[in-house]
Amino acid sequence: MCGICGILSRNQNIIDHERLKRMNDALIHRGPDSGGFFQQPGVGLAMRRLKVIDLSTGDQPMTNEDKTIWVVFNGEIYNFQDLRTQLINNGHQFHSQSDTECILHLYEQYGANFIKYLRGMFAIALWDTNKKLLFLVRDRFGKKPLYYFEKSGNLFFSSEITSLLLGLHEKPAIDLSAINLYLSLQYIPDPLTAYQGIHSIPPAHYLTWQNGALNLERYWDLEYTPKIQGSRNDLMAELKEKVSESIKLRMISDVPLGAHLSGGIDSSIIVSQMAKWSATPIKTFSVGFKESSFSELPYARSVAERFATDHHEFILDWGNIPETLTEIIKHVGQPLADPSLIPLFHLSRLTRQHVTVALNGDGGDECFAGYARYWLDPFANIYQKLPKLFTHNLFPAIFNLFPDNSEQPSGSSPINGLKRLKEMVGIDPRASILRWGSFFSPHVLQELWNQTLLAEVNPSHAEEWLIQRFVTARADSYLDRTLYTDIKTYLPGDLLVKADRMSMAHSLESRSPFLDHELAEWAARLPDKYKISGLTGKILLRDTFKEFLPNEVNQRGKQGFGIPISAWCRGPLSNWLKQTLLNANEPFNSWFSVPVINRLMDEHQKGKVDHGKRLWALAVLSLWSSTQL
Repeated sequence: MCGICGILSRNQNIIDHERLKRMNDALIHRGPDSGGFFQQPGVGLAMRRLKVIDLSTGDQPMTNEDKTIWVVFNGEIYNFQDLRTQLINNGHQFHSQSDTECILHLYEQYGANFIKYLRGMFAIALWDTNKKLLFLVRDRFGKKPLYYFEKSGNLFFSSEITSLLLGLHEKPAIDLSAINLYLSLQYIPDPLTAYQGIHSIPPAHYLTWQNGALNLERYWDLEYTPKIQGSRNDLMAELKEKVSESIKLRMISDVPLGAHLSGGIDSSIIVSQMAKWSATPIKTFSVGFKESSFSELPYARSVAERFATDHHEFILDWGNIPETLTEIIKHVGQPLADPSLIPLFHLSRLTRQHVTVALNGDGGDECFAGYARYWLDPFANIYQKLPKLFTHNLFPAIFNLFPDNSEQPSGSSPINGLKRLKEMVGIDPRASILRWGSFFSPHVLQELWNQTLLAEVNPSHAEEWLIQRFVTARADSYLDRTLYTDIKTYLPGDLLVKADRMSMAHSLESRSPFLDHELAEWAARLPDKYKISGLTGKILLRDTFKEFLPNEVNQRGKQGFGIPISAWCRGPLSNWLKQTLLNANEPFNSWFSVPVINRLMDEHQKGKVDHGKRLWALAVLSLWSSTQL
């Protein structure tokens, strides 16, 4: 795992080494073990390395035999040993034992098609000196980040926005349209960022730069048809083999590794299979809260005990938040309002004290339909078709008689869920995640934004963004189209950003077995009945691995990696929240209506409406905007 960056000049100018060094130094947390540079007229590549595979001869930048191709690479290629054997049989000579060198020889062998042979997570910068051609490649799901900025034929790229900004001559203007999307989605979706002109290479895309000309191409996509045929038992056997193989591949490491164990289905399955493949006890790591309704520690402990892991726990309370949030914003580089950044940040720090690599359960919900909204959506679709007398008047009036419940995770609070029905009727069913998880509805955004900015931001933009992905899915069913939309938006925009930045903040490599592209391709073509049945998701996955898991883990629903943010914002964090929002600096003050923010805070404090996540999103935005001065 590494951080990579670079500067290219269309006019073949000598690259400013000090500028490139500043960019690279900003990535040292991603790669504390070594660093390197490659420069020639018109191009400069740099990297920071976290040593995981081939500790002695795997340093970068790396080149081929005649020094005509150079590469810097962030990630892991899990099938590199098979690729190496094939390439040697084709006459290629290797000088290291690293997966990085495979990339060079694959490019020599297959040209731009080298990407399709890679099985893993990766952000790659490859420079062909003969063609004066740069390839920037991002993995299929977007597990590894890669940002770029182009101006006047010059190109800057980096693994992180903070590093990229250090290479630019001036900081770009803030993109308010992206900020508006953030308020709805809690993240800024690819390829946008908070800055005009800075873009994220979308997952499953590569960018080429030659003589100052950019070209962006997709190289892979999920297909949900044709559906897999076979008996239930045959499918279970195939699924078990595929999951187990994916986990085994991700246990390849020359340094200690372990697993993040939440107590949910996905991470518990991973630990169960790791224990099968390991000769020594697996090291597992969990985070919990004093508030028992939010803590999953009892479930994690039951799994740890079943597989006799070397288990470690961390308890998070509100006192860790203000200082931690400031550091998190620096690592993310732009607003990200997912409150579970906080526990994952601390969990990653604890994990790094014991291991260098940790496996996690990311992607299991999006591939196998684990979120409750996947089975709730059909009921919501029926509700939206009822007469407006019920959906706009009668039912909302009844539901509003009940107080919000901030003492329960949002996914397990039926009252809060029912109250969302009032907002839901105005949202297109194709934007499922907005119906159930949007922080700010278009109506609230209309009030919140400074009225002079409304034409620039478009409060309904998030809905349109999600629908665009929904309609392009190569799928027939509503469920599959929703899964595809989440995999293209929420997964890379929120979950994988969170996993990458919080782990890399502590020089920890994070691996996601459920996001093996071969496993995901297979899961996509499962019939709906093996994903959802009644009020339960992940049907085939649960049945396949139920023999390995404690009953209380296999039978429980999805809780999510939430924290009691609403209760804390109403209680011990209320003064901090007020200070952060009402004493904010420019540009935050010029964007929003202070009376509306005051109203949200008052309603939340009095328990009328649970605005905890909305206020949290605004607080994150306020803290980030203060860094723009």
